[in-house]
Amino acid sequence: MIPKATDLSDSLVIIPTYNEKENIEKMIRKVFSLSKLFHVLIIDDGSPDGTAAIVKSLMPEYSGKLHMEERKGKLGLGTAYIHGFKWALQRDYEFIFEMDCDFSHNPDDLERLYNACKSDGADVAIGSRYITGVNVVNWPMKRVLMSYYASAYVRKITGMSIRDTTAGFKCYRRNVLETIELDKIKFMGYAFQIEMKFTAWKCGYKIVEVPIIFYDRTDGHSKMSGKIFREAVIGVIEMKIKSWFRKYPQVKDKRAA
Repeated sequence: MIPKATDLSDSLVIIPTYNEKENIEKMIRKVFSLSKLFHVLIIDDGSPDGTAAIVKSLMPEYSGKLHMEERKGKLGLGTAYIHGFKWALQRDYEFIFEMDCDFSHNPDDLERLYNACKSDGADVAIGSRYITGVNVVNWPMKRVLMSYYASAYVRKITGMSIRDTTAGFKCYRRNVLETIELDKIKFMGYAFQIEMKFTAWKCGYKIVEVPIIFYDRTDGHSKMSGKIFREAVIGVIEMKIKSWFRKYPQVKDKRAA
């Protein structure tokens, strides 16, 4: 079916899911209620709680705007986003977003990230918890400190000036994902977010931070674990060392240089 002109969008929001039945319908409806039209791609990793079935039930209502890719088994956050990026690049989207399904990322902020790239010259816009202090709601202090100092650690090791290096709420211009060699992105857990920012930075793209308020999930269960966090700590050093021996492709769009 050929989409109607009113259904076309330059923007795709990629949302990975695993057991998000409490949030998925609310999230989809909220994104489609925004004044700007965003298309949505759900990447579901075989959720046993019926998340995919809920998405399928909504697809006729949002025909041509809501899409889903189903994968067998829990294959990791990084592989989900890489799958979604490649899916988007096979189509005509100019702005590609990462967002969680649990409302820790406020969908209202999608338009602010979009404007940062569309109008304000950013190549990557990050929804940042730490650019104007610590803007986190309902997290235990231990987790706030762990996240905040993890970003400080990444800045120290990598040399990036980004305040929220582990943020997972982002907008990429298409040319960034075309330049980054996606098959060379190796980290699949928490460190994936760091590696994507680091690679875009090494490629010479302009990265800006847009202040947001981050809310801990109220429904469903967190996917964070100590193992994922440890991967990031060790992985950052490994990534930095490997970067000394790697030639990164440079910006395709000289406007972004």
